[in-house]
Amino acid sequence: MKLKKDKYSAARDGNSHFLELFCFKCNNSLLTYQKDGKGSLLRLYLDRIIEPEELTGLQLKFNKKDLPELRCSNCKNLIGIPMIYKNENRIAFRLIPCSFSKKNK
Repeated sequence: MKLKKDKYSAARDGNSHFLELFCFKCNNSLLTYQKDGKGSLLRLYLDRIIEPEELTGLQLKFNKKDLPELRCSNCKNLIGIPMIYKNENRIAFRLIPCSFSKKNK
């Protein structure tokens, strides 16, 4: 895996790393995500989802209106709700606190 370097990562001081997210309810692996910058993980930008393949490229297939909620594929626990981050006009999932766990990858 290779880190994406663009205006978004540069705006966050180029401090990027990969995270693996898990469902808090059943511990199922959800996705691999490129986190840019320091701070809490509040939202998932669609263009930063690295895997699985069915979640990569969602920004090309959906707009905010049509994007389904992010749910665990195993237990259907709600993980995130579609949103637009207005500061950057980027489609993302607003994460539900305590619905997931994460570890560095």
